[in-house]
Amino acid sequence: MAFEPVRVGCLGMGWWSDVLADAIVKSGKLKIVSCFTRSEEKKQAFAKKYGCSTAASYDAMLADPSIEAIINTTPNNVHLETTRAAAAAKKHVFLDKPIANTVADGNAITEACRKAGVVLALGYQRRRESHFRWIKEKIDAGVFGKLVNAEANISRDRLGKIDLSSWRYTAAGMPGGVMLQIGIHYADVLEYLMGPVKAVNGRFAQLVLPGDNPDVASLILEHENGALSTLNASYASASEYYLMNIYGKEASAYYDMHTGLRFLKRHTDRAEVVACTKNDAIVDELEEFAEAVRGNAHPEMDGAKSTRSLAVLLAGIQSAREGRRVEIQEVLANTK
Repeated sequence: MAFEPVRVGCLGMGWWSDVLADAIVKSGKLKIVSCFTRSEEKKQAFAKKYGCSTAASYDAMLADPSIEAIINTTPNNVHLETTRAAAAAKKHVFLDKPIANTVADGNAITEACRKAGVVLALGYQRRRESHFRWIKEKIDAGVFGKLVNAEANISRDRLGKIDLSSWRYTAAGMPGGVMLQIGIHYADVLEYLMGPVKAVNGRFAQLVLPGDNPDVASLILEHENGALSTLNASYASASEYYLMNIYGKEASAYYDMHTGLRFLKRHTDRAEVVACTKNDAIVDELEEFAEAVRGNAHPEMDGAKSTRSLAVLLAGIQSAREGRRVEIQEVLANTK
């Protein structure tokens, strides 16, 4: 039986909305039927590019019975308002990470969707990349033995490339700056591979970019299994770079964007290259969302998991601000 594409409305017309829309077109399991943003120019351009209609308002989009789900790329601080409205209208929601800027909002979003009986999925595509799936499979099979340590780096050069009027680059819109904006992806991968984080020590700095938000950040993550991870994120680097090294007692894996994935077993002195077929992780997560809407799957990153992911970053932000180690449970308990 052929899969019936999920009919979606796209809310928020920024650069990331186009990335998701391109993936939707590539997939075929979803279909863009409508779009809305407050900018008439952006709305019309998106509609022309993707062959959909334009909604006069968000309320009008939610009232359209032909729309089954909302692809929500609005600013973090309106995720609760926009997602709660979608849930009330019985629309499923694919929401860009982070789920919100506070744990309280994350919990409220999760509960609104649960009560309404609609699917809530969050966009954490990095964990789905084929090299990380390969590492996870080997960890789960016991190949790595006891996990002891990990190091990660996610860096970009944003000098001269940012719009200071965008919420993405302000302390109010994206508290924690680069760590909440892009570091959250590799914080999630570290939890995915190394296990849940118990506590965080963080340090943040603003070294190169203008504005009021950190462009360099470092976290030390204490995992519940005793392992330690370090995570560095930067918008002030010379170029784009991604690194993820996982160390176990019996084996280690080394990934970076230039050389790919390598694997080293204990008692050997040469790492072997692991050939991983590159996958489209964004298409994968959107197709999982479509399957969940059809009742065939559950989102890998749902509201509860995404709120906990947010708490790890908020613990790092709090640690940097107060100069102390912060436990995740302390952040999760803060419902203000």
